[in-house]
Amino acid sequence: MIQSGAKRTDNGTGAVRIASIGTANPPVKVDQKQADRLYSRYYKNELTQRSMDVLHKVLAHPSIQSRYASVKSQVELLQFKNEDPDKRMDRYTYWAVELATKAIAGAVEKCGLHPVDIDALVTNTCTGYLCPGIGTYLIESLGLSPDTFVYDLAGSGCGGAVPNIQLSSNFVAANPGKVAVSASIEICSATYQMDNDIALIISNAIFGDGAAAAVIWDRPRGFMLIDTMSRFDPQYREDVRYVYKKGQLHNRISPRLPKVLGELVPPLIKELIAKNGLKTADISHWAIHPGGDKIVEILKEEMSLSEEQLAPTRSVLSEFGNMSSPTVLFEFDRIMNNGTVPGQWCVMVGFGAGLSIYAYLMKI
Repeated sequence: MIQSGAKRTDNGTGAVRIASIGTANPPVKVDQKQADRLYSRYYKNELTQRSMDVLHKVLAHPSIQSRYASVKSQVELLQFKNEDPDKRMDRYTYWAVELATKAIAGAVEKCGLHPVDIDALVTNTCTGYLCPGIGTYLIESLGLSPDTFVYDLAGSGCGGAVPNIQLSSNFVAANPGKVAVSASIEICSATYQMDNDIALIISNAIFGDGAAAAVIWDRPRGFMLIDTMSRFDPQYREDVRYVYKKGQLHNRISPRLPKVLGELVPPLIKELIAKNGLKTADISHWAIHPGGDKIVEILKEEMSLSEEQLAPTRSVLSEFGNMSSPTVLFEFDRIMNNGTVPGQWCVMVGFGAGLSIYAYLMKI
């Protein structure tokens, strides 16, 4: 199934734009060598030799150098093993609110606003569940008006930032002069599980925690949001998703996922570009969710992208790992801050659970 957003033909005045990005990570940084030592120490008698070999291999891959974990000290990393589910949910709640608050505050400050200037707040997360949603916590932590429109999205997985921006831009388009903030928050460590399931082993070796927020407005600053498309292929639902086992989330990633994404993602991107009268060569900047190094390599080949165009993807993956939905906004922040030229085009791509694919065409 394909969904297409309203195409914006506005050439400047009144166009809906991403004005700024704010990002946040927890304080504890873990390099991959350190992670390997910890896993070896605490799981050498619980995992099979094959599982340990896979874990060592993934952790040694140069595509990821470090990640961030939602704890206050290195010692607290040890609590991930056999963590009480109630305490894990408390940890998720604390860090989700903490990181989202920092990311949003940073984003609004960058464009000369204050949290009280926010008219709508859209959040997305897939690594924890709160009812009421995280948006209500952020009204409190940021001191927002109780009249703020709040939308909490769930279940979009790693691609969640893009439909979040779609909804935020629709709000601004329908309410000229208003400001929306789109916030993606993932505490991937709150879904930590370990056994001889290869999907869990790979997840534990590549995912990290983080949050990112985008200010969406219709003032003459930032990247214009031109057009958007999404595609859903439920036949691949079991290839990438969370499943509940004994009341706790377990990540599921199929070995064939890179191949599936290599077949499904490029056609959607090319269709979005073509229906706006462009060619792939016209796109200067790319913010592509880095599901992992194999996925990046396949999309590079299928889309004929250069290493320079993939620099934001590579650098964010290396420094932070796969943070699920916020990752693509970390990339876009680097694009916005690294010498863009008026008139250049950018494509943002997210994909994940569902199987879902989202793409946004933007212009500076």
